[in-house]
Amino acid sequence: MKDNSQKPNDFFEKRVEPRTIIEQYYSVQFSIEEVGSVYQFILQDISPGGLCILIKEDSVILNYLKIGDVLRMKYYPIELLSQTDFIKTEIRHITKKKTGRFRGYLAVGLKILEKKDFSMEII
Repeated sequence: MKDNSQKPNDFFEKRVEPRTIIEQYYSVQFSIEEVGSVYQFILQDISPGGLCILIKEDSVILNYLKIGDVLRMKYYPIELLSQTDFIKTEIRHITKKKTGRFRGYLAVGLKILEKKDFSMEII
């Protein structure tokens, strides 16, 4: 009989958010009114808390992002012919990467709050 109980060293998913977003979308785009530019970032699955984007530590946009901010982000799907989605997204954490291949970047954790169909809106 096979024992399916977890052992102390077994890996199991501890994240709050399911991984379906990272499987559907490749990148996000949003703008900050004060900056006047549109920014696009590739979605990452490197944060212990879940979904995030990486921003260079000297990027001007970091002056305008704060934990708790809620932004309307345009999510680009992995499948090129699929429709983009506008999703209300909260900034959950901003964490400096001190080592490894992401050294010099900050991981900006994202939490999906509300998905709406704004496909006809221009961002």
